[in-house]
Amino acid sequence: MSDNGPAAETQEQLHGCPVIESRGQRVVLVPRGDYVKVMKALVADGFDMLVDLTGVDYLQMPDRNVGAGVVPERFEVVVNLLSISRRERLRVRVQVPGDEPTIATLFDVHPGSEAHERETFDMFGIVFEGHPDLTRILMPEDWQGHPLRKDYDPGRIPVQFKGANA
Repeated sequence: MSDNGPAAETQEQLHGCPVIESRGQRVVLVPRGDYVKVMKALVADGFDMLVDLTGVDYLQMPDRNVGAGVVPERFEVVVNLLSISRRERLRVRVQVPGDEPTIATLFDVHPGSEAHERETFDMFGIVFEGHPDLTRILMPEDWQGHPLRKDYDPGRIPVQFKGANA
């Protein structure tokens, strides 16, 4: 296993999902349909602290090597877990298609994911199905679009300079 460049593939499996190593950390590549099931199993394994959850937009990298035969999609949901009892971190990566950016919520497994999922929805437009309050958390409710998407047009944001004559 290597800490350099793209994630190095291994033969390891965890709950039926391929495991790779990336930059010194184990990464589980979970299919979208198995996401909640695998996350529940990881809690049972002692990975009971959700450190963070976010999204990534790979619009400009459609042919990237995700590893272990996983088909890359436009979006990726990334969850970082911690097991205090095992003194171990684990990253979970789930591919989410751009034409259907939906994934199940983790709220019932990790209630602390509530704000993380709302932020990911707000910034990337990834819908967390079953979330109890999937509303914007950073942007105004009437905001159009999702600012961290690679195809978001930042030119739409008006910039005002104090004291400037227009």
